[in-house]
Amino acid sequence: MVLVKTQAGQKALKDRHGSLSSRQRSAFILFDGKRTTQDVLAATAAMGITADDVQAMIAQGLLASLSGQPATVGTSGASSQAAGGPSATDLGTVATPMEGSGRTPKERYQAAYPIATALTAGLGLRGFRLNLSVEGTGSFDDLAALAPKIREAVGDAKFEQLDKALFD
Repeated sequence: MVLVKTQAGQKALKDRHGSLSSRQRSAFILFDGKRTTQDVLAATAAMGITADDVQAMIAQGLLASLSGQPATVGTSGASSQAAGGPSATDLGTVATPMEGSGRTPKERYQAAYPIATALTAGLGLRGFRLNLSVEGTGSFDDLAALAPKIREAVGDAKFEQLDKALFD
């Protein structure tokens, strides 16, 4: 589906409206009426942009379908979850934020953020974009969304410490 910025979206971008995070703003700029949603998601995958982020921008009235049809973005993870498969962020040990030790999402984020930045910074130039994505996170949900990419980049052994900080 091809999406374009609405008038409200243009104004939010110009005024640096608070409803767009910095990573969402980067994706939002790419919606030019020429690129498909899948193209934009592929281009911004390293930043952790998901179909849920795009759907949130649609719900806020910042993006609309070029064809005038009601705009919705299907999440591939939701369809595979319904079929019994893992979601894109399924790490095998993921608990809901209040399960496990009973820490709040904010406490989990505060514990995990320094670990994630150290892991991705240790990758050097190979992990530069991933490190920027980690530094751009502002919440537990943002960091949890990047966790699979971090695991893939650093390996299971190094990821274990971050996994415990996020999901214990």
